[in-house]
Amino acid sequence: MVGFTPDSSAVTWLHAADGGLVRSLWRIDVESGERSVIAGPGADAPMSREEELLRERTRTRELGVASYSWARESDVPALMIPGPTVRVSVDGEPLRGLPGSEGALTPTLSPDGTQLSFVRGGELFVLAIDGSSESKQLTSGAEDGLTHGLADYIAQEEFGQLRGHWWSKDGRIAYLRVDERHVAPYPIVHQGGNDVDVETHRYPFAGDENAHVSLWIVDIETGDSQELPLPEEDGYLVRVAWWSTADGRQRLVAQWVDREQKHLQLIAFDRNDSTVLIDELQEPWINVSDDAQSLKDGSFLWMSEASGFRHLSLHAPDGSVIRTLTHGDWMVDGVIGVDEDSGWVYFNSTRGSALERRVERVSLSGGEIETLSEPGGLHGASLSRDGKWLAMVSSSLNSAPTISLVAIDGSERRTLYESDVSADSLQLNAPELRTFSAADGTTLYGALYRPDGDGPHPVLVAVYGGPHAQTVLDVWGLTVDLRAQYLAQQGYLVLKLDNRGMAGRGLEFEAHLHRRMGTIEVDDQAAAVEQLAGEGLADLECVGVYGWSYGGYMTVMSMLRRPELFKVGVSGAPVSDWDGYDTGYTERYMGTPQNNAEGYREGSLLTHADKLQGQLLLIHGGVDENVHFRHTARLITALTAADRDYDLLMFPEERHMPRDQAGLEYQERRVARYFERHLKSLQQS
Repeated sequence: MVGFTPDSSAVTWLHAADGGLVRSLWRIDVESGERSVIAGPGADAPMSREEELLRERTRTRELGVASYSWARESDVPALMIPGPTVRVSVDGEPLRGLPGSEGALTPTLSPDGTQLSFVRGGELFVLAIDGSSESKQLTSGAEDGLTHGLADYIAQEEFGQLRGHWWSKDGRIAYLRVDERHVAPYPIVHQGGNDVDVETHRYPFAGDENAHVSLWIVDIETGDSQELPLPEEDGYLVRVAWWSTADGRQRLVAQWVDREQKHLQLIAFDRNDSTVLIDELQEPWINVSDDAQSLKDGSFLWMSEASGFRHLSLHAPDGSVIRTLTHGDWMVDGVIGVDEDSGWVYFNSTRGSALERRVERVSLSGGEIETLSEPGGLHGASLSRDGKWLAMVSSSLNSAPTISLVAIDGSERRTLYESDVSADSLQLNAPELRTFSAADGTTLYGALYRPDGDGPHPVLVAVYGGPHAQTVLDVWGLTVDLRAQYLAQQGYLVLKLDNRGMAGRGLEFEAHLHRRMGTIEVDDQAAAVEQLAGEGLADLECVGVYGWSYGGYMTVMSMLRRPELFKVGVSGAPVSDWDGYDTGYTERYMGTPQNNAEGYREGSLLTHADKLQGQLLLIHGGVDENVHFRHTARLITALTAADRDYDLLMFPEERHMPRDQAGLEYQERRVARYFERHLKSLQQS
């Protein structure tokens, strides 16, 4: 999380100096290079249940300072750090707790930095950050299952929309009213503590009714609210933003997709009127992006996969296309920023390779693309508000992350932060990136962690396999995968493979698994192992597999569909049947249970449970609110009915992302011992 202060004088980022999980907010002066700590790490106060669940949505493991934000239009720097009590700093003053902000959810600074909005008890509040007045409640009527100013579960978990209210520059706030009272509460019982504790979640299962979400605007001064018209058919409100018009007014825009996620509309609201600026139809689904943004003259940038690859275009205020800015068989992976004064758009791309990410720019007038990052590796960046600097974060298989300050005019490039850690100092060998072939000839990318000695080796497949994820990249994180490294040191050949259906290669590559999850992915993983055997590297009599979440599902499905190949598996938090997962994710890829009964049946672990032959260890958190423990419980029931053996490791008080350090260490020991006991014995026999 690297960015610039609003005055462009310094780079800020969250960093743990000791390499741990407890982070502080650091500042590096652009001119002098002087470093200082703005906040943290400090002691972590107990979190509310609501805060805990919001951290699950963002997969935040880190402690200390977990996030921060600057007021984007303030004349003086205004900083906000969320917490049990929100902390603020204006114009460099020491951070101070803001009375009245206790228990605030999704706190957000106003653009001018003078006020804070937040949700408490399901209602939307505003509070002056100078402490001159009490907080003001803007909404009313909240109750169990009805909230104002928060996004619903599906928006947070499956569309990355974590907030439910947005400031304008003219004293208004757009907010969501979420009514999920009709969605049956799903109880989760805490079984591992001394006290009885039951939490309930409104969780819409595939094929069932979603929360009812409406969009409102409230005037801060008067408190008057107005509901805005949205399409009447079932769908999702996935993005909301305030855009400026050429005459300086603010207009609200929202992205809406239908329930099938094949139809997207960008809708602009102006007083009581609404106008559809973009109307897209896409097969087999639409991937929602974060990169639409307005420019000073009222035009806007838009991202679309209409060509099969995500690319940028410039549109007039009425939505008509002015020009396409990027094109080709590669994808724009996100907009970094726009410098309108000089007319440049900065973005990340896969133009060099799907295994890399470049930092590039293109003129708003069109023309050639310029590459600003060094060759190879993964590069991301933030653009300073004055358009003069990029703070570039770079890493590769052989290089730990660095932060560089890059002058836009090319006059300077200097390192702001460089880790003293290297693969050599950690006694790690970077994995080897290489290619494999799918049955249809599609090139697949994999990473190999090689043990010492000649093959054939026992093989462990570290699998994810699902859409919207890419695991094989030229990035430091692959080298410091300590489980894979340890297993390689124990004599296993460890393989990671991005099968058809995964991200980073365009919509056609991703769409291979449409309506048939658990089929094509297994085929590709098996094909890669067999190719390694053909090269004398893999022992086909000694193949194991492990993964978490979709990877947990893939672990079990691989053992069920290819039992003669995958002999031992460790499956964490597997989805056992897609009818038990949520609407937004499952229906995007599989349709509903009602219109794709065969796909759901074939994609269910329960259907194939009687085919299990190998040794399977199931791991699951007892209070997982994402992939409920019910999934593993249903699988156990099916395995029992089929008289198939399994092993179970349950963590009663863990959610989908295990966090307890002692539990994590115990889990790693159990995983290593499981493969040692069951997979190595196959090789010895």
